[in-house]
Amino acid sequence: MRKPDWLRVRLGHGGDYARLRGIIESNNLRTVCSDALCPNRGECWENGRATLMILGEVCSRHCTFCNVSDGVTGVVDTDEPVRVAAAVKEMGLDEVVITSVTRDDLEDGGALIWAETITRIREAVPGIMLEVLIPDFAGNEAALDVVLRVSPDVLGHNLETIQSLYSKVRPEADYHRSLDVLAHAHQSGLITKSGIMLGLGEGRDDVLGVMQNLIDVGCDIFSMGQYLQPTKKHLPVMNYVTPAEFEEYKEDGLKMGFKVVVSGPLVRSSYHSDEQSEWVDRRLRLE
Repeated sequence: MRKPDWLRVRLGHGGDYARLRGIIESNNLRTVCSDALCPNRGECWENGRATLMILGEVCSRHCTFCNVSDGVTGVVDTDEPVRVAAAVKEMGLDEVVITSVTRDDLEDGGALIWAETITRIREAVPGIMLEVLIPDFAGNEAALDVVLRVSPDVLGHNLETIQSLYSKVRPEADYHRSLDVLAHAHQSGLITKSGIMLGLGEGRDDVLGVMQNLIDVGCDIFSMGQYLQPTKKHLPVMNYVTPAEFEEYKEDGLKMGFKVVVSGPLVRSSYHSDEQSEWVDRRLRLE
């Protein structure tokens, strides 16, 4: 299918793009911006924003939409949290997003590295707004609690798609297990966030159903964007959702009770909208 004009993106090169790239490479770090072929990389890097990816570059799962390499390594880089914190400080960021590959090959799913990374960043940059996008830790609640105890400002975990497409899109994940992650984080008092991709064959009622499921577990922030096929080996795009349809979903979500809805063809879950930043800042100041 030919991409519509609204999906055209420009490549980044000005502003902070080269500076951020140099810091990331010199600290031997990964970004989901590059590994997952994010269409917003140019815009974000030029504005001094990046989503750092920890726990290596190889994911233990085999999702059919994702461009991150898959396999099993059994390797843990214990120095990574220190390098991540140093890079975040050098970048001079006020907000940062940390994500990771899924590490089912580790007993704790990488939870200790997660907690150490959050702690080190907070020590290096006091007052930074820290958002995390975590895996489901294979349903290991004790591992999840290791991350929750260090209290990231925003706890993100993506559903990615509707429940009926999980066997095709996320064959090693579980829809209700992901909802449980968000419910547990909400019950722990954290701001929670989730997101899905559109264009994989879901219908409008399916999307509204996912949104209601997230409202029911206390999810605060919801994002949705257009799925784009990274290579011919990945799932094909079934349909392109128009900007007007994304705006309608945004209105639906706000009426349903989400505090923030970020919805648009090029939106990705780690994309920082002004609406999200402002609402999170107000919520944190009230606490």
